[in-house]
Amino acid sequence: MRDSRFENPFDNRIGDYRARVERLLDARLPRADVEPHSLHQAMRYATLGGGKRTRPLLCYATAETLGLASEDVDDAACAVELIHAFSLIHDDLPAMDDDTLRRGRPTTHVAFDVATAILAGDALQTLAFQVLSDDARGNAHTRLAMVRALADATGSLGMTGGQTIDLESEDQRLDLAQLEDMHRRKTGCLIRVCVQLACIAAPDVDAGTCDALDRFASSVGLAFQIRDDLLDVEGDTAVTGKTQGTDLAHGKSTFPALLGVQGARERCAAVYDEALCALQPLGDAAQPLRWMAGYIVHRDH
Repeated sequence: MRDSRFENPFDNRIGDYRARVERLLDARLPRADVEPHSLHQAMRYATLGGGKRTRPLLCYATAETLGLASEDVDDAACAVELIHAFSLIHDDLPAMDDDTLRRGRPTTHVAFDVATAILAGDALQTLAFQVLSDDARGNAHTRLAMVRALADATGSLGMTGGQTIDLESEDQRLDLAQLEDMHRRKTGCLIRVCVQLACIAAPDVDAGTCDALDRFASSVGLAFQIRDDLLDVEGDTAVTGKTQGTDLAHGKSTFPALLGVQGARERCAAVYDEALCALQPLGDAAQPLRWMAGYIVHRDH
């Protein structure tokens, strides 16, 4: 019998998944009326009520591909989104990208203050690991592996290291290999770990499937950043809530600056093709991830 998922495309479920992760995040975040009020209000402000939830959607799409229940990756989806929220708070700070708008509204340090924003980011990061280490489903070995994977993706060899390279390379011209390495860390590692966490949650998944999914995630993570760079010069400011050319204004190396707009589009398309090729051994089961790859590459904000 044909799996009913293939009669009901993944895009028909993303609204439900977004609502699901919003409810889960709301339940896991400290209430705004709990002391210290300002900290908890800032944490909730930065996390709830906005965003595309791309990373949780990747967790759920991978879970579907592997035949897992949503409950198997709920905590992983929340943990990754909490890390993402923390990273955005810190990226926006005056000492970093110095952005005043995020998703069309004031960034956290503008809505509150710089000190509160820093502390809210710190607290969201630790909350992510608290959520992930909660062994309510009774498998401590799996949770420990998830914690390690998320720590690796977030730390000095992953997202944080990539951000450091980005800051240190302002007003410098990186070559293509250097630029891609930086973004595989800064953006790609958190994309990649979404897929890895679902693989860890699948007790019977074979090494070949994990390898194919990891190659897919690595390519999608790079495509995500190339598309972001293109949107920085082509995007609708009314949609993004940010000023066009922000990265160029900060002297950052970008794919359009290095390759030209058309060259960046071509590189994005090539990496997208690599992602789809990686999924070929998984057949129809990987349709949710194929949809996610297309969504990432063709999004307009």
